[in-house]
Amino acid sequence: MIALLLNPINAMAEQHIRTTQEGARAKGIKVEVLKARTEAEINAAFEQLQAGALLVSADAFFSSRREQLVSLAGRHTVPAIYWDPRWVSAGGLISYGDDLDALFRQAGVFAGRILKGANPADLLVPQPTTFKLVVNLKTAKALGLAISPSILARADEVIE
Repeated sequence: MIALLLNPINAMAEQHIRTTQEGARAKGIKVEVLKARTEAEINAAFEQLQAGALLVSADAFFSSRREQLVSLAGRHTVPAIYWDPRWVSAGGLISYGDDLDALFRQAGVFAGRILKGANPADLLVPQPTTFKLVVNLKTAKALGLAISPSILARADEVIE
């Protein structure tokens, strides 16, 4: 079983639940949904956590509580995956998600086009095409996990 931690007031919460459950079901895995929208609810979610791994949903509030979440994952010895490499730099185990640098560059390109007179309504917004996998081996060792060579070979960055 895996757990999905999400903020229930996030507009994407229900979609995150559906897509996570669909993906897990395809692999024969159950999903425990944990909801938190305050610091105290984050602590409570970790106290009731029963799963062997945790997926932390993308959320601005969670980003503001990054240190708390990474610390709790370590204290509860639960492997956790995040959407943003900054979590792994802060001690998280693994992240997989959009290449944020590429997204920020694209935003700059759009700003430049608009400043040169392009109508924002006429600009096509591409979907992300590059994703980053980042692994923290120090955290893996602290959790007693061995990361497979195939994952390490695919990683865009490995933190030792």
